[in-house]
Amino acid sequence: MLKPAKIYLDHNATTPVHEQVLEKMLPYFTQNFANPHSDHAFGWDASEALEQARKQVANLINARASEITFTSGATEAANLALFGFAKENRNKGQHIISCRTEHKAVLETLNALEKDGYEIGYVEVNCDGIVDLEQFQNLLRPDTSMVVMMLANNETGVIQDISEISKLAHQNGSLVMSDITQAVGKIEVDIKAMGIDIAIFSSHKIYGPKGAGAFYSSSKTDLARYMYGGNQENGMRPGTVNVPAVVGFGFASELASKQLQETSEGMLLLRNDFEEQLQSLEDVQINAKDQDRLPNTTSLSVHNVDGDALYRRMNRIAISRGSACTSNVIEASHVLTAMGIEESLALATYRISLGKSTTRQDLNLAFENIKTAINSIRKTSLV
Repeated sequence: MLKPAKIYLDHNATTPVHEQVLEKMLPYFTQNFANPHSDHAFGWDASEALEQARKQVANLINARASEITFTSGATEAANLALFGFAKENRNKGQHIISCRTEHKAVLETLNALEKDGYEIGYVEVNCDGIVDLEQFQNLLRPDTSMVVMMLANNETGVIQDISEISKLAHQNGSLVMSDITQAVGKIEVDIKAMGIDIAIFSSHKIYGPKGAGAFYSSSKTDLARYMYGGNQENGMRPGTVNVPAVVGFGFASELASKQLQETSEGMLLLRNDFEEQLQSLEDVQINAKDQDRLPNTTSLSVHNVDGDALYRRMNRIAISRGSACTSNVIEASHVLTAMGIEESLALATYRISLGKSTTRQDLNLAFENIKTAINSIRKTSLV
């Protein structure tokens, strides 16, 4: 007897490499393998591929190719951008404003800057994860050199009004950095129109390979280098560039641009229907349901259950818990607790994120798995 198929619904964590992307990458492992910084014909060919990828990535966010620096991923990009900014602009003010619901890659880098003398102010969010703009304005000071605010949250999919945040920041003379990792490829991201000065994002969220990311920095933004050993990647990131991964990142960006509307509309329709099914279950809530969210993302909280036990019974679907596991200790998600969700409910909150390959049949099967698991847990608790 065949086992029921497992269904992957964790595309915010990572996506499979698109077949066409893989095809574009393969020659750069074996045939066009040269170092793009070698001064000969083989190197020139690799360099040309690198710069073509830079244009493709830049086009995805309406930037100039010269404003894109390739990295190994969004985490490294966050470090390069934040430390580079802090080192170059310390005399412009040592106060930075951010938000409690940022990704850990950003929050931990900000913690490091705090130990180095920077003062970090954090804006609160409401129960839907939306930044309190009034408090944000009150936090702005003459010495606020930077505002760090993500565009779309990785756990809830909530989209911030980054254009308004940028407007207020710029009126104060502050630069804006945004983590756009989850947004690119799912919604339109126009870096210029949004007023973002620095942005970080990654390849493996848009059906490109892992090991490639980038940060955008406006030509008006000054960043200092803090890594040494070579002048590759605008002098900001030394070392031989991972050409196959960057080529993949570039082509994935091109595909994401071309398919954005179709992909977004299709996932939104499926997600909304799926959420209607979920809300037919007792004591289930969709977090930030009425807010502007990524079209593929659902944050599902189940009341009156043991979150860990329920998660283990939803064993036919790949989803993420709204919590972080460190050294086998389950901790409530910092995003959810910042939204005012109590710890027990945060531990019974799950992120479901659809992808291009997700079908209605997948979601029907996922719903049955979730319903069966919830009913099973509740029956057990009554015994």
